[in-house]
Amino acid sequence: MAKQSELGRREFLAAAAGAAVLDAQEPAIPLLDTHIHLFDTTRPQGVPWPPKDNKKLYQPAMPPRFRKLVEGLNVQGAIEVECSPWFADNQWVLDVAKTDKLIVGMIGHLDPGAAEFGAQLDGLRKNPLYLGIRYGYVWPGNDLRAGLAKPGFRDGLKRLSDAGLTLDSANPSPRLLEDLLRVKDLQPKLRVVLDHLPRLAEPEKSRGLLQELAKRPDVWIKVSGVVPHHPERLELIWETFGADRLVYGSDWPHSDNFGTYHEGLAIVKAFFGKKGREASEKYFWRNSQAAYRWKPRA
Repeated sequence: MAKQSELGRREFLAAAAGAAVLDAQEPAIPLLDTHIHLFDTTRPQGVPWPPKDNKKLYQPAMPPRFRKLVEGLNVQGAIEVECSPWFADNQWVLDVAKTDKLIVGMIGHLDPGAAEFGAQLDGLRKNPLYLGIRYGYVWPGNDLRAGLAKPGFRDGLKRLSDAGLTLDSANPSPRLLEDLLRVKDLQPKLRVVLDHLPRLAEPEKSRGLLQELAKRPDVWIKVSGVVPHHPERLELIWETFGADRLVYGSDWPHSDNFGTYHEGLAIVKAFFGKKGREASEKYFWRNSQAAYRWKPRA
């Protein structure tokens, strides 16, 4: 275990050094972080996540804290991905984002199969910061495959697509990949973003499913959750999806369970830096505009 830890430390230091050299050689590339979570553990009603026994995470994660964390990193904006199954928290995030222009949008949590889905979506999307929803295998009771078997759920996905909004989905598994292929077959025009693909267990065994997903238009892969995973996973993702389909996300503050924000950023900066400046620009901000249709606020 000690040897593995030392190897990981050396890999990180090498990645950080490479990223620093790249930044020094050319103007810094602006970053759009497509995956942060906001919550306030001091609210009277509490929060459904993170759990209180996680001392590292159970503290307020609000825009001022994020701003301080990314100071000097050229982060020009962020998209909040909802980490609560409570309907009211969709609006809570929008209210928080209203006061900080670093937040360029949010991905909320709604159930496409719920009877009230249409009314909820129509109300929330009046706010231009509401960019879509996340649904997959995140919360107990969220089962994308079970949903796809129901006509009402499929109607909800069509409504999401017709509204021009995005579907984020997590957590990566062969089952989820199969489900997303079904989603795209049902709604070819629906924009889909798959979160945290580096966390997929044994990705080589899912190469065929990944290649099938890569054939579908309007599918993007969020190369997030990179710590503590190895570079070969990033190479497989790159080989499968190419420069135009990958977007940056930190998964802050959940990522603090595995490493620091700076460690994760150094790894992807080093990896994409080797692919060239154009590939880095696409990954760090250009592709996210196509995936989410966000607009700058500052």
